Formats: sequence, structure tokens, C-alpha cells
Amino acid sequence: MLYMVEHPPHRSAPIAHDQTNENENEIDHMRKRTLTTRRLVIYILAALIAGAAVVSAGLAGMYRVVYPAQYQTYVEASAKENGVDPALIYAIIKCESSFRADAQSSIGARGLMQLTQDTFDWVKYRMKDTGGTTYDSMFIPEMNIRYGTYMIKLLLDEFGDLDTALCAYHAGRGVTNEWLQDKACSPDGLKVTAIPYKDTRAYVERVTKTLKIYKALYKFN
Repeated sequence: MLYMVEHPPHRSAPIAHDQTNENENEIDHMRKRTLTTRRLVIYILAALIAGAAVVSAGLAGMYRVVYPAQYQTYVEASAKENGVDPALIYAIIKCESSFRADAQSSIGARGLMQLTQDTFDWVKYRMKDTGGTTYDSMFIPEMNIRYGTYMIKLLLDEFGDLDTALCAYHAGRGVTNEWLQDKACSPDGLKVTAIPYKDTRAYVERVTKTLKIYKALYKFN
């Protein structure tokens, strides 16, 4: 007589199915966690970028207080008329007078761009200004900027180099031409690369540095 032996139900398949579900749930959980982490990183980066922009704008605003663009109408008009970079005019005014229209140096240089009597007379002659402009007019911002800008234009045209033109603006054309003839100061005779006067050297460095700051802070036409 044959006896039928009952075997317990085969449960291997259901167990594998349960493990598959658990694995899928774990993978799904990891994906959600990864997605959440990515979003968090994006939010943090966005906040940092926004914060950096605010800080950058704040710093630019602070710099504009120290390096203002005053007398804009006069500066831009003279710059356009003479083909001179407005940033250069602002840099010269900043270094010469710190935008004080009534400034007067120990040697008598006057106004925003600090023109001496001799410089005024020379520029007036070169401009063919036959009007009633006098040296006292150099305390008037519009007139001082007009004459000072024409002065730097003449020097840029004559020397063809910014540093050399600034040497002439500070130390004088005669002295600058002597430096150009000195191999120790100007090996090529075209540009002054070694400025003998300490104060003129410091002046040129200060103006060129200030020029870069104005170019970085403002967008001029």
C-alpha cells in the first residue's frame, strides 16, 4: 500500500517575492533621499550665490561713496568732445582734489583738476579761447573740467602713452621731455619707464590704480 506523504507548502517563491519588495522599497527610499539631498544642495548654493551678489553689490556701493562720479554732465561732455576716457578724468579729479571745486595747492594750482596759471594760459592758447575766461574761472567745475580734459588730451596726443602723459601732467612737459632723452629713464625714448621724481612716480601709480577702480565701478558711455 502506498502512502501519500504530504509535503509542506513550498514557500521559497513567496519569500523571494517579499525580499524583492523590500529591496525595491529600499531603493525607492534611497532615491527619494538622494533627490532630497540634491534639492537641499541646490537651495544652499542658490542662497550662497544670492548672498554673494548682495555682498558684492554692497561693497560696490561702499566703493562708489569713496570713488564718486560727481559732475557727471561736465565730465562726460568734455570726455566726448576730446575723445578722452571719462574714467581717466574722474581718476585725475579724485587724485588731484578729491572733488573739491575750491581746492588750491601750495603752488597755486586751482580747482578740481588742479591747473596752475601757466598751464591755464597754455591750454587757453591751444584751445584758441578768445572769450573772457580767466584763471579765477578754474574754481568753476564746468570750466576746470573743460580745461583739464583738454590738457590731458594734448598730453596724450603728444606722448602717446598714458604713464608718460601723467608724468607731464604732474611734473611738466619740459621735465618729461628731458626724461625721454635720458636712457636711464626711457630706453626707447618714447615712454618714461623709470620716473626719477618720487612724488611723480607715486602720482602716476595712484592715478592708474584709481583709473582701474573707476572702470570697475562704473559703465561709461
